[in-house]
Amino acid sequence: MHGSERHVLLRHYLETGLTKTAIAERLGLDRSTIHRWIRVGELDRDLDDEAVHYHPRPPRPSKLDPYRPLLEQRLADYPELTAIRLFAEVRAAGYTGGLSQLKALVHRLRPTPPVVEVVRFETPPGHQAQVDFARCVLPWGVRYALLVVLSYSRLLWLRFAPRQDLRTLLTSLEAAFASFGGVPRELLFDQMKAVITRDGRLEGGGLVTNAEFLRFAHHWSFRPRACRPYRAQTKGKVERPIRYLRQSFIYGRSFAGDADLQAQAEHWLATIANVRRHATTLELPLERFAREERAALLPLAARPYHSLVLLPPVPPRRPAPVAVPAVAVERRPLRVYAQLTGGAP
Repeated sequence: MHGSERHVLLRHYLETGLTKTAIAERLGLDRSTIHRWIRVGELDRDLDDEAVHYHPRPPRPSKLDPYRPLLEQRLADYPELTAIRLFAEVRAAGYTGGLSQLKALVHRLRPTPPVVEVVRFETPPGHQAQVDFARCVLPWGVRYALLVVLSYSRLLWLRFAPRQDLRTLLTSLEAAFASFGGVPRELLFDQMKAVITRDGRLEGGGLVTNAEFLRFAHHWSFRPRACRPYRAQTKGKVERPIRYLRQSFIYGRSFAGDADLQAQAEHWLATIANVRRHATTLELPLERFAREERAALLPLAARPYHSLVLLPPVPPRRPAPVAVPAVAVERRPLRVYAQLTGGAP
């Protein structure tokens, strides 16, 4: 029985007229204690706001107690040892308890790995943009989203295309530059490992060594750069744009085709992606771009890039219909065939 409960019962018994000796017997107290409480005014104190104090339970002995030093030492030497592995070791040492008890103790004893804080370096306005390809599987086929993110403002641009090739890369980048109203001084490519084959596909190798792409970069006055290694210190400010595209735009949406896909993407950029408060800059990318980065971009080229290597796309041709000659079939009764074979008519 808690002290507050005894005080309440003591008040009740005194009001009903019980003697102090009878009250002491019912409450299991000494009669002098009751006299002392009445004398010092303990019963007049307001006990409603008094917090109930619970004492911790005394620790109970565990079958793991003899093996605790062994577990502590093993986890200090090898912090990533699994509970199953440690269970086998303490069983071999004589432990007869269960796995659940050991898992709970290992969870408490396992040292917490130090948190490595990654600090993303900052580049000035207009200096850098990151280029990423995202492969998206849609009901009518695979589409590739080319994402261009300005590193300072985090302004995002994207376009979907049916192929991930050189022509898509060049035309999309020109459209991105026109949308920004200028050109970043440096383009950082996560796909810089890709090499462009004769038919324009991007496959294994080095995009930075491709002569046609280097001519394109010279025409637009930017410097291509490989993202090596693939870490925040190299990429700068851009945090997982492909994951953001999949989670915030692709996931849970339905599209009626390529035109609807691109239209919804542009609406998403204008109403969500570029007007959200960025977690790192704590600013809206569109406002940061308009205020500080647009004027810092390089001017656009006087004309679009004209490739001497890539031929203009040829629209698919339908095969010409093949004329089927009319065949006249003579119909004869069966008796004619019977006469020809010498049979009875």
